[in-house]
Amino acid sequence: MTFSMNRNVLRWIIIITSFIIISLILWNTYIFFQNFKAEERTKMQNWSFAQKELNRNMDLDTDFGELTIQVLSSNTTTPMIRVNDDGSINHNNIDEEKAKDSLYIQKLIKQFKNENQPLEVKYGDRVYSTIYYGNSPLLNKLKYYPLALLLIIFLFGAVVYFFYRSSKIATQNKLWTGMAKETAHQIGTPLSSLVGWTEILRSEHVNPSYLLEIEKDINRLQTITDRFSKIGSVPALEKADIVTETVESYEYLKARSSNLIDFEISAPETAIYVNLNKQLYSWTIENLVKNAIDAMKGKGKLKVTIIQDANFVKINVTDSGKGISKNLFNKIFEPGFTSKKRGWGLGLSLAKRIIEDYHKGRIKVLHSEIGKGTTMQISLKLLS
Repeated sequence: MTFSMNRNVLRWIIIITSFIIISLILWNTYIFFQNFKAEERTKMQNWSFAQKELNRNMDLDTDFGELTIQVLSSNTTTPMIRVNDDGSINHNNIDEEKAKDSLYIQKLIKQFKNENQPLEVKYGDRVYSTIYYGNSPLLNKLKYYPLALLLIIFLFGAVVYFFYRSSKIATQNKLWTGMAKETAHQIGTPLSSLVGWTEILRSEHVNPSYLLEIEKDINRLQTITDRFSKIGSVPALEKADIVTETVESYEYLKARSSNLIDFEISAPETAIYVNLNKQLYSWTIENLVKNAIDAMKGKGKLKVTIIQDANFVKINVTDSGKGISKNLFNKIFEPGFTSKKRGWGLGLSLAKRIIEDYHKGRIKVLHSEIGKGTTMQISLKLLS
């Protein structure tokens, strides 16, 4: 409890500290931008003073000072339009071709007035010209710097969020793994007791057919225990006949399903070998068959077909159920997705993990039509 509280306090300290740092960076960037803008205005004021000095010297018919010429030629970056008192227009640092368009010039004048206060070149009471100037390319780039900084911060926050989310999911996965292993351990005790009671019943000369079915269910429980004990660890694969394993799983489920289900299997009579974990593969077949039965609401036709080609063996499970919309073909394999009122939505996600992550195969919806049924397909690579 204390550790959890300390972790939450630390998390809030980090968030608040990050917010303060971000605010300081943005504020300093704003101050820097304003200072830079003020320096550009000072530069343009000096330029206007030089222009004023030039006009005065022209009126007095005297030589231009070297400093005046140097100041006037120093502006090589700031775009500027000078509207003279006689209506003529001069410009600096503006595209010559575009400047030929009077509408473009008027548009720029309006834009420059919004960006900066115009400067008047006066001598006495006479206004020789009005200077409209915009932001320099460097200032324009600097203007977007806070946005770029916010974007970087946003991306950084997204990375932190997804890292935290992944960490949380990993913790939850560890919890589920621990619960699965504990479940397998807990099932082991009554399972051992059931084996003992079976031997007692055999000594009492109970009908052997009854004992056979009980033993099948005990073996099934042992298989389920083995499955749960393997969750969270990489399962061992061994050479196995996929036909035999599929038929055994199919027959077990057929014997314990409704008589309203018309079961059918089509499989080669020869063995087909693949690398397989038998317990996990039977779990996958069980999930697919149970989903098919649910889709048919306990009544319909279910067919399992095993097909071999040059490199793969394909197991198709076809039902005559309600079908799946095409836009859900991938979504049904996501953890938690279910169309049933009850259920955790883990069956197909587990099947996908077993087949694709552990067996390096593929599982997919091969075909589905609303109201007519669905075919699920497992593909596993053949052993050479």
